[in-house]
Amino acid sequence: MSLFLVDLAGLYFLAVLKNTAITAAMGYASSIILIAVTAGLGGGVAASALVSSSIGAGDTDKARDYVTSNLLFSLMQGIIIAIVITLFSDNLLLLINAEGEARYLARLYILTVSPSIILAGCTLCLAAILQGLGDPLRAMYVIVTFSLVTIILDPLLIFNLNLGIQGPAIASVMGYFVALCLGLHGVFKVHSAINPIRLSKVWHDFRYIWIIAYPAILSQLTVPLENLFITNVISRFGDAIFAGYAVISRLMPVAFAIAFAMSNAVAPIIGQNFGAGLYKRVRRTLTQSLLISIGYTFGTSFILSALSKQVARVFNAVGNTEDVIVFFCSYLSISYVFVAALRIAQAAFNNLGYPKLSAALSWGRITVGTIPLAYLGAILDGWKGVLTGNAIGAAVFGIIAVLLSYGITNHQSLKSKEPLVRSPTQ
Repeated sequence: MSLFLVDLAGLYFLAVLKNTAITAAMGYASSIILIAVTAGLGGGVAASALVSSSIGAGDTDKARDYVTSNLLFSLMQGIIIAIVITLFSDNLLLLINAEGEARYLARLYILTVSPSIILAGCTLCLAAILQGLGDPLRAMYVIVTFSLVTIILDPLLIFNLNLGIQGPAIASVMGYFVALCLGLHGVFKVHSAINPIRLSKVWHDFRYIWIIAYPAILSQLTVPLENLFITNVISRFGDAIFAGYAVISRLMPVAFAIAFAMSNAVAPIIGQNFGAGLYKRVRRTLTQSLLISIGYTFGTSFILSALSKQVARVFNAVGNTEDVIVFFCSYLSISYVFVAALRIAQAAFNNLGYPKLSAALSWGRITVGTIPLAYLGAILDGWKGVLTGNAIGAAVFGIIAVLLSYGITNHQSLKSKEPLVRSPTQ
């Protein structure tokens, strides 16, 4: 939630300047930067898996080797991505139809924030390593520290130093630097979980890191790629329309953060019960998490609908920008119930031995549920059709994912003979 809040806070402070081009530029630039940061998450997934499995096997020296190798992997990956983003930023902005002042400001933001791509990859890797070492609280501190530093510096740099859109960019770089130092302290000093660099060992480990990292990267990339596609289509209707989309694309993850967090919360519960052969508990966990997410999403959607005009005013939205925010909050925010359901179902697939099914649903949603429906919606009903088509795609794949997850858990329950509720002694 803190990571989502950083983007939302930065957008809010820039909206105070009441310049639609700046708001739109932030949306264009963030769409590109999000791809770079998301790619870095793949290294974190590999780090957590390899370090935790080594710790579980009692091989702490191997875990320390993986810490060293994963950090080097994340560093190299971040440098490559940062160079590519910097060199081709103008081409990428043209690809998503950024024009005029908004395009100039977006490129300025990207060039300023590009060093944070390297820092972000290493920071996220350190947080994942801390989780793998069994220290999730310290991992949380690393991410929350980045968020706090960035949010505190944003208004100071934007207003006091008059840096405009460069303010949030510089704040992100400084925030990741502080978080990186905290993460290094946790891994190096607190846990002493690192070995000296041995090139032969690093090269050996890279193969295992890549085996885990590349499917994780492919799966994670569907979110920013979907956002990039919608950005490309909706930007054709002008900066004012796109500025409204930039607001809702950052507001929704914060508003529905609890529903999204549910998938991370239930993943280890599903995995542990699956490992113990308690398949009916797996099914009950799936059902209860879905009910909580549905209830929370319906309640939040009702509040957003009732306060849609007030939400637009918070971001100083007027005209077409206000229309986009009000329309989405009033009619389409409820579609996030299906997005939350899809994420919970994917958490079940990943922990029940069906990770490829999870990835297939992610790519199916973007290729079948987003691209054709958004294009068709744009033809039939302009920018409203784009947003509506995307919401319909989310609903279709959310329902498919839930049905498949129950099909898998019901099949496993038939093989299980454990009672529906076990006594404490059992």
